[in-house]
Amino acid sequence: MPTAIAVTSADLVLPAPDRHTPPAVVLHPPGQLDLAGALAETSALLERHGHLVAVVPPWLPTATVQRLHTVRGILETDRIALLDIDLPPLATALLVRQLRQLSVCDFSPGVIASAARLLSHYIHAGALLGSVAKLDRVPVGLKAHARSWSPSAQFAVLAHPAPHLVKLTGSGGRGGAHAGGGALPPGPAYATHLTFARGQLASDWVAAELAPAWRVQGVMENPLPADSPVWWATAKLVEFAAAIPDPSVLYQLVASVRREECHWCGLELIGDRCGFCAAPLAAPPPAETGGRTAPSAFAGVPRPRH
Repeated sequence: MPTAIAVTSADLVLPAPDRHTPPAVVLHPPGQLDLAGALAETSALLERHGHLVAVVPPWLPTATVQRLHTVRGILETDRIALLDIDLPPLATALLVRQLRQLSVCDFSPGVIASAARLLSHYIHAGALLGSVAKLDRVPVGLKAHARSWSPSAQFAVLAHPAPHLVKLTGSGGRGGAHAGGGALPPGPAYATHLTFARGQLASDWVAAELAPAWRVQGVMENPLPADSPVWWATAKLVEFAAAIPDPSVLYQLVASVRREECHWCGLELIGDRCGFCAAPLAAPPPAETGGRTAPSAFAGVPRPRH
């Protein structure tokens, strides 16, 4: 059986793009399952799949995060990876789907877990917002704060991979808005599909304006994750994320990175940290480089091809 990919909420499980992509496991939160039930649930998953990779977003309730660590601690196993990937909710769901796609490849569980950090670099995540007055995820200037009080205000905000905020002008409805005073949020330089989810903002701007500007190869709408209004600090939003959809490209990205062995748990890893035990990659002896630092473990990874 492939490595199990787990989430803590069903709205982070996007539809499978093909019949080969396995579903994600939805772990029950403390309010739905007691500790004994959670231990039994996790033990059954480990017995069936061998390893469990759970995505643990930073916005989860403290009780849910504590439950995950408690279960792993009581089971005394190094076969559970808890990945603290900090992406907006819809982008997190896309990353989970990519991990599901990779789970049926010939990668070891350690490589799949540590690949999450690599793949997150290739996700462009943002939202069309009706207000940025309470937004603290992206730097917001005083003018943008002041303009948020206008009932017709709309802002195109990119949170990842680099923060970017643009005030839109125009009606905003049926794709009528356009960037005013600045360029559109910068998009990916490789082939992606765009996924979006509507909140309480009536606008077709994402599909009608942003998708063509980013030259995406496909557009799909999904329900808005329940945590998105809190993450973006407003319910008046349309969340979007562009990601690589092709599993062969994802495979090439991960396979192109040198694999190492974790000095603590012995599992394979890519990058500079083990996805299962979180131990850092043992640093090699310092070389005589004239004061220059060594490149990142993910440096030199080739760009995805169209």
